[in-house]
Amino acid sequence: MTQIDVGDGEDARQGLVTLVVTVVEILMDALEREAVRRMESGDLADEEIERLGEQLATIEAELEQLKEDEGIEDGVDDLRGDLNGLVNDAIEQLHGEPRATSEPGYSVLGGEDE
Repeated sequence: MTQIDVGDGEDARQGLVTLVVTVVEILMDALEREAVRRMESGDLADEEIERLGEQLATIEAELEQLKEDEGIEDGVDDLRGDLNGLVNDAIEQLHGEPRATSEPGYSVLGGEDE
């Protein structure tokens, strides 16, 4: 079974902040994809598109500032990579075949793969 070791004391705090920021980033990626889908389908008025874009940009900027303030940029990237690997493995097991991940930037959980 895969475990996430958050350590203790300050390490536990940093581990928890890293986990929370990572989950919020994944949710933001999903929200951004849904916003694009709704824009392309014509479900949003111009004012809604502008407001949504501003709100998403504000949240993204706050997340970036939080990562910098807490010094967790690398930890978030590492955790996202680990989670993406777990999801890909689970999908492979469900479908019995490897997922095609040769596209640059491909990630089941969103974000940029390195």
